[in-house]
Amino acid sequence: MIEQRAAGRGPNPSGGIDARLLIDWFRRTARDLPWRAPGTTGWQVLVSEIMLQQTPVVRVQPIWLDWMRRWPTPSALAASTAAETVRAWGKLGYPRRALRLHECAGAIARDHRDVVPDDVETLLALPGIGDYTARAVVCFAYGRRAPVVDTNVRRVVARAVHGEAVAEGATGKRHLAEVAAMLPARADRAAVFSAALMELGALVCTARSPACAECPIAADCRWLAAGRPDAGKPARPAQRYAGTDRQVRGRLLDVVRGSNEPVTKTALDAAWTSDPGQRERALVSLLEDGLLGQDDTGRFTLAGG
Repeated sequence: MIEQRAAGRGPNPSGGIDARLLIDWFRRTARDLPWRAPGTTGWQVLVSEIMLQQTPVVRVQPIWLDWMRRWPTPSALAASTAAETVRAWGKLGYPRRALRLHECAGAIARDHRDVVPDDVETLLALPGIGDYTARAVVCFAYGRRAPVVDTNVRRVVARAVHGEAVAEGATGKRHLAEVAAMLPARADRAAVFSAALMELGALVCTARSPACAECPIAADCRWLAAGRPDAGKPARPAQRYAGTDRQVRGRLLDVVRGSNEPVTKTALDAAWTSDPGQRERALVSLLEDGLLGQDDTGRFTLAGG
């Protein structure tokens, strides 16, 4: 594609993204992910989308497969306890997502005959479902024509359409409107285009080392045509984890999750000794979030355990 541009094709004057090129590329190169398999249900897609939030695919896939074996339907998860859900969440991080998913499963089983709804507004009424997740389920599970915008998509649009290295200062509504305008008219192709746009940002048009030579839309990319301005701009530092309250919460939760019996306060104290005040703050937050509970003796258990 870069050779085509050099031969005189130049950036697309409309500033859009060529859906045909992107879809063809995706069909040739798309990752073989289990939640993309034919016949995947709305529930399977919903679980994958919640697990994938701020979590790499390589960590999600084995846990997703385990969940689908154990809880193939919303009612199956709803019949388990919240503690079982949190325990099975493992090391995915942000364990409150597990609690919200358990609550969401109960609502789907109770109010929607155990079938994940297929429209955005109904999905948004479910516990723990935000705009991105609702649109992703409608698009990827049901093949509907709905714009799906995440960090990867925003970056691709910023570069290819606006010639900017990163997406800064744009509102969510503007991003949705821009992507919606690019969607092919046919719903099935629109859904594939949305998946392809996300895949391009995740694998090729990455934040730190974009592989422009491998990009199927390089010939129309305004950022590439402009010489990749700000390409050397220092990337935002990765969010620190070591020593944060998040790490302390995870350490305490691991102790309780790894025990078949309620855990004493002494055992939790031993899990983080460097800053007792931080440990107490993390413990209180876990109790307030409903991830941990206490029995009659004051020992600690997983929520609902």
